Amino acid sequence: MLGGIWTWLSFQRRGLTSGLRALAFTLLPLAAYLTKTLRMFTRIVDAIGDWAANLALNPTTWAGIIVAGVSGVLFVVSGALRARQLGGRRPKSGDPAALAEPQRTTRGGAPAMAADDDMAEIEALLRKRGIN
Repeated sequence: MLGGIWTWLSFQRRGLTSGLRALAFTLLPLAAYLTKTLRMFTRIVDAIGDWAANLALNPTTWAGIIVAGVSGVLFVVSGALRARQLGGRRPKSGDPAALAEPQRTTRGGAPAMAADDDMAEIEALLRKRGIN
């Protein structure tokens, strides 16, 4: 009812464009009702409410949250331990990575420019202008 009044007032006061827009908005709830979309949204809201109430009041749910937290901590710890083990491993002598020349670094720990003539010129120009 209010949508119809709003549509009529929009046609009278603001013209055709505003009235058609108001009519479009007025017809949306009717379309949602006819397609059973309103029922779907109420079921979704009801399910979310039940889940939230169950989350807040059920000790079994809190036990599940604690187990999920412990699982997350174990993932982080195992990742840190694995990175520590991989970082401390030395390559074997037959490993192709061990035969590769180690990358040279500058004072700040950044990789040095290649020994290419063009790159050496660019590096000299950058150093001359104070850019490292």
